[in-house]
Amino acid sequence: MTVRVGVVGVGALGQHHARVYADLPGATLAGIYDADPSRAAEVAARHGVPAFRQLRELTDAADAISVAVPTVEHHRVARTLLEAGKDVLVEKPMTAGLAEAEDLIGLASEKGAVLQVGHIERFNPAVDALRKAALQPRFIEVHRLSPFSPRSLDVDVVLDLMIHDLDIVLCLDGSGAVQVDAVGIPVLTSKVDIANVRLRFASGLIANLTASRVSAEKVRKFRVFSPKTYISVDFAARSAQVYRLVQGEGGPEITTERTSAPDEEPLRRQLAAFVAAVRDRAAPMVTGADGLRALTLAHTVLARMTESA
Repeated sequence: MTVRVGVVGVGALGQHHARVYADLPGATLAGIYDADPSRAAEVAARHGVPAFRQLRELTDAADAISVAVPTVEHHRVARTLLEAGKDVLVEKPMTAGLAEAEDLIGLASEKGAVLQVGHIERFNPAVDALRKAALQPRFIEVHRLSPFSPRSLDVDVVLDLMIHDLDIVLCLDGSGAVQVDAVGIPVLTSKVDIANVRLRFASGLIANLTASRVSAEKVRKFRVFSPKTYISVDFAARSAQVYRLVQGEGGPEITTERTSAPDEEPLRRQLAAFVAAVRDRAAPMVTGADGLRALTLAHTVLARMTESA
């Protein structure tokens, strides 16, 4: 079965959804819709597909649709598509508010629709090594830093960047956060541009996360300390190094394992997983419940920042 897919919103990120779908086995790019008709026409022309003038026209042409519009529009657009019986991949953060996310989850369940959330780092090859090696994580240190960009300024840095790492931490630890201490400040915008949070989980895990969109360089480092194991992940390079303390013939020694898959594009893996879930009528790898859990923790972080300001 070939899945007809469409893309709503072809800005900085959505254009890449269109690019991947146009060349993805098992899928055919059915068309594009964007609030800016000239932008829709430009991207559609690259792939030889229609640029629809109305969202309902794309809905009629596609089985499944990626939503890559500004965060404040996620709920409205995704709800329209789900009501029409379409399967939806909505970019992160899932929605701006928690009630909106819960509404989408309920509607998807009612319609029997696939609802996947675009937490793309879940599909980074380095995360495969991280999840395999990071048993009983005790301490996590994360730095996600980016140079300033005019994209995604409708939300603060927690919902823009940090939420990626909140999602990964939640994947590694099944317990809830019992203590959240956070600080954040605006620098170049009216919203928080740099933030730091320290999380304590019921399991005993401590996680320290820093996110910035006013950095001089791009950094995507995720470090995990487990009993007798240290994992250092570079999401940008799609690589991981695992160090283990083992008992050698002459006594304790450190072994090193390096993995790298720079040619495996996370977005391609993500969209392939979405198409497979649609085709097989299966639960997606990143469910609406996953998206809501990360969003809930992100909002808790934001609340703590307000309290400490």
